[in-house]
Amino acid sequence: MAISNELRIAVMPGDGIGEEIMAPCLELLEMVRSKVGGFALGYDWVEAGAGLYARTGEALPDAAIKRATDADAILLAAMGLPDVRYPDGREIVPQIDIREILDLYAGVRPVKTFPGMPLPLADERAHNLDLVLIRESTEGLFWGRGKSFIDKDEAHDKMVITRMGTERVCKFAFDLAKRRKAQGHEGRVTCVDKANVLGSMAFFREVFDGCAEGYSDITADYCYVDAMALKLIRNPWDNDVLVTENMFGDILSDAGAALMGGMGLAPSADIGDKHAVFQPCHGTAPDIMGTGKANPTAMILSAAMMLDWLGERHSSEKLVEAGQVLDKAVRTAFSGGDLIPHEMGGNAGLREVTGKVKEALGG
Repeated sequence: MAISNELRIAVMPGDGIGEEIMAPCLELLEMVRSKVGGFALGYDWVEAGAGLYARTGEALPDAAIKRATDADAILLAAMGLPDVRYPDGREIVPQIDIREILDLYAGVRPVKTFPGMPLPLADERAHNLDLVLIRESTEGLFWGRGKSFIDKDEAHDKMVITRMGTERVCKFAFDLAKRRKAQGHEGRVTCVDKANVLGSMAFFREVFDGCAEGYSDITADYCYVDAMALKLIRNPWDNDVLVTENMFGDILSDAGAALMGGMGLAPSADIGDKHAVFQPCHGTAPDIMGTGKANPTAMILSAAMMLDWLGERHSSEKLVEAGQVLDKAVRTAFSGGDLIPHEMGGNAGLREVTGKVKEALGG
């Protein structure tokens, strides 16, 4: 179905290499839109981040929140700078504030590899990984952010696991597994926890079990987080969909990015019932800002995820197709084995990667 109205995208380039990788991403989005047709995108540039905080004392103004809330989707590059911090020493991370404000409870971290990339695992199966980590993003140990108790002898951070928060992220994971099963995947959700040590994690698993009862066609299993850390290195191809608490997901998603070759290749989404943010997993990399070495791949793949999400939300086959076309173009660009980003020991940067993806799109 064609979308008659223009979809508005809140564009948040942020800090460091953010603007550098956002510009070609939007150019490629327009190429795909023109190629596939059936929808229109409009872009609202929204300023937020550490640079803004350094100038104005606000990292995420109310006006920015309003524009993000009003948008159909949010495309975010990277935020934060190591030398710009709040008075208490914490980094400026408006992207976490946005998750909490917009209730973006499902952190979606795909781990998808493809031939042509120099990967850390030598096994041929590592070149065809396709699993997804779902990270609960509104509570868990991150709930204690900004609420720490600290004195000269002790420091306390509180972890909160609620039934509502766990149910909705587990249902999200089971729904995703169901959709993936229809596409030929195994149809399995693994609860990653530490239920043998922490009561809160035993509760997480109990709620997971309750959700699993509603999905008789999907296999439910379990893995302790330390065992999953080992499994992701030894046999990651044996996983389908993983669901876990906030902090565990934060850590394991970086392990997943390493399996793909690095953070520059790892896209992500933070999704709620009404809103969603799409952004690369990497940071702002101020040390390479302006050098041309920035890798836009994760940014481009995040935009492909955005198109797919918009397509599902608006029942638009054209948007879903556009996401697939953009995703395939990235994989085609790397398939020859000669496009190696700087962080992986090669010479490909912003211009080279973007050019290859354009070429794959027929541009």
